Amino acid sequence: MNASPSAGDPVQGRALVRSFGCGACHVIPGISEADGIVGPPLDRIAERAYLAGVLANTHENMVRWLRDPPAVDPATAMPKVEMSENQALHIAAFLYTLR
Repeated sequence: MNASPSAGDPVQGRALVRSFGCGACHVIPGISEADGIVGPPLDRIAERAYLAGVLANTHENMVRWLRDPPAVDPATAMPKVEMSENQALHIAAFLYTLR
């Protein structure tokens, strides 16, 4: 598993997680308003073997998943959120701090 970011700024990623409202569906450590129960909690996501149960946990796959979850798994409840590649890189960098 290659769960270390190759690009992106975790500080910017944390701010983007807040602005995209990820906490409406996920519990996210360190973000007090992130208490959603629709999606899985994101604690220790950096240590998981798989993302969404189908992708190896790599930085590239994390960015792919963040940018278009239904393209990876059409049955997912996670919506496609319009974000740039750079935004996804920053969010992935933040998520990989969650160990």
